[in-house]
Amino acid sequence: MGSRVTGTAQREAWLQRVLPPVEQVRPGVWSIPVPIPHNPLRYTLSYAFTGDTVVLVDPGWDAPESRHALKEGLATAGADLTDVAGIVLTHIHPDHHGLSGWLRGESGAWIGMHPAEAATLPGRLWRGWRSQDDRRWLREHGVPEADVDALTIAPRRMDELRTMAEPDRMIGDGDRLPVDGRDLRAVWTPGHTPGHLCLHDAEAGVLLTGDHLLPRISPNIGVHDNHGDPLTAYRKSLELMGRFDADEALPAHEYRFRGIGDRAADLLTHHDERGAEILVVVRDRAASAWQIAAGLTWSRGWDALSGGLRRMALGETLAHLHHLAAAGHLTPVAGRPNVWRLAG
Repeated sequence: MGSRVTGTAQREAWLQRVLPPVEQVRPGVWSIPVPIPHNPLRYTLSYAFTGDTVVLVDPGWDAPESRHALKEGLATAGADLTDVAGIVLTHIHPDHHGLSGWLRGESGAWIGMHPAEAATLPGRLWRGWRSQDDRRWLREHGVPEADVDALTIAPRRMDELRTMAEPDRMIGDGDRLPVDGRDLRAVWTPGHTPGHLCLHDAEAGVLLTGDHLLPRISPNIGVHDNHGDPLTAYRKSLELMGRFDADEALPAHEYRFRGIGDRAADLLTHHDERGAEILVVVRDRAASAWQIAAGLTWSRGWDALSGGLRRMALGETLAHLHHLAAAGHLTPVAGRPNVWRLAG
């Protein structure tokens, strides 16, 4: 049957390239679009659970216009910044977690996330990060010297990331969130990030999917160091989604939809096809992750990607390579650069 658009006003706004309206999607549940300046994703859909107090999910990117939009969205929902008692993060990417520190300062709200997510906060994970280490990592995976500068994370940007807010409480799989009058449960869905959470309200019939499931695009599943197998984790998380097929998906980007199980199946098929494409690329010779990425099909085309987008493509390719190696299809060969060949 496939997935079906339910957020029709949101989709129309997406097609018109404008900000969608603030909407009450269920009694006491509000969708508030928070802009992401100069970004093709355009906005994050923050969700406010209102009652005597407000619990806010994914406040969004930190920019003046984003702060204004969040404040105005809460006002439409009959609330103020000072009513926010808690902030729940599906994950810590800046378009979700960026405003958390500011909002906590305005309201005194607690911040909650999965412990595996807290462990990846840049202030913890990259405490000793140096730009020369990043350059070395890029070269290890075959990035040409002409592209290294454009793909290296700028020290100023890293400093900004390292100041993102620390959590006040941890939220584990199955935990009930402190939302007035609701049985809102956390569902751990690692893949896009190690501690990504979806949030399920069975009575309301909604699943807040964060970036785990989006109606139109595939979330980036990337390896950004030399460890981990996020794609295998993501596939397992997708396989959980059938149990929520009766629910409406409230994603963090684009628009609401139904058909959660079908959308998850589509994404599994997408990753199967990408894995098969990689095996064709390395069929005749070993290649670096960069060479493999350049040989794959990208929606914009490889030549149209530059800077951060090429870095994301490299990370996504590495995730597929790690998954294929874990499945016994590929073998990594250390060198300068590292290369990958068919197993056996």
